Amino acid sequence: MHFNTQIVLDTLHIKDWLINSGEILVIAGPCSAESEEQVLTTAHALAQEPGINVFRAGVWKPRTRPGGFQGVGEEGLKWLSRVKEETGLPVAIEVANPEHIQKALEYGIDFLWIGARTVVNPFSIQEIAECLKGIDIPVMVKNPIHPDLKLWIGALERINQAGINRIIAVHRGFHYYQRQQTRNSPMWEIPIELKRLYPSLPLICDPSHISGKREHILSISQKALDLEMSGLMIESHYNPSVALTDAAQQLSPAQLHEILAKLVVRKTNGTLEFQNRLEKLRTEIDKIDAELLSILAQRMKIIDEIGEYKKQNNITILQIKRWREMLHERLEIGAKTGLDKEFLLKMLELVHEKSIQIQMDIMNRQEKD
Repeated sequence: MHFNTQIVLDTLHIKDWLINSGEILVIAGPCSAESEEQVLTTAHALAQEPGINVFRAGVWKPRTRPGGFQGVGEEGLKWLSRVKEETGLPVAIEVANPEHIQKALEYGIDFLWIGARTVVNPFSIQEIAECLKGIDIPVMVKNPIHPDLKLWIGALERINQAGINRIIAVHRGFHYYQRQQTRNSPMWEIPIELKRLYPSLPLICDPSHISGKREHILSISQKALDLEMSGLMIESHYNPSVALTDAAQQLSPAQLHEILAKLVVRKTNGTLEFQNRLEKLRTEIDKIDAELLSILAQRMKIIDEIGEYKKQNNITILQIKRWREMLHERLEIGAKTGLDKEFLLKMLELVHEKSIQIQMDIMNRQEKD
């Protein structure tokens, strides 16, 4: 995944506007605001952890089907106002339409976030952007449910063009049809590409929604920090076993404290000796990559010849027996050299897909002629 962009986002670094951000930004709180007691008990427990910067809770909950708990609505905003007053923590909620924004502003909410279900709809994002014009408030934009980087970027651009420059992108994983260990697939290559395109854009991770289970939160959080993400949004409930939504992925404040204590925030730069050694290794990689690209170009030239030869002899493009034999052979060779099977399979499938496309283009030229 790699594409260019022409629009430059005008964003501020978190440390330029959030005074108590520390090494990383940590946003924590229950998935849903369920009762005043639950919200305040959780908030006071979290406020004891110096590494937590913002308290979050959902008051409007978009549920897949009717009948589920859809949030307490405006009543929850009153509880969050008390959290802010009693603990000093800034508070954040999810908004999905202009009415939500207006209510949030009335109750002095400090942060807004736009959820994955809303980001999929550019019409909804544009309505939110229009409502935000002239308002100075931080806005967090989660990635869309499905792995569509352009859709995520489009939402960020619309919010930025409304005059909001305190923007944070939130990686919460993507729905994927194949069964996997986590609730949503991290697909780390997508936030990495977002970071490449917009290096000054603050990017944090929501390990709760990626994991779906609390036992995976530590490893996913550490992975996010190792990829130079600026912080974490983690769901925490004073008693997760009775939570009305996403109980399996929420942590108690004590469990969250343990995880934050175990996380390692690595340096972005090393000593001069380290940098020199690293540069030497990178130079070696550059040379190998140049050789790989040259070999790949040669392979595609041969594919072009094969396509022409099949065309001249009226032979079908896809030779399934040959493909199966080649795939089996290449995977065996890869296993002997220590290459990861899944990685090699994806690479071979991608090259084969391109080879088929080249041959199809040759056949199409024949039909036009």
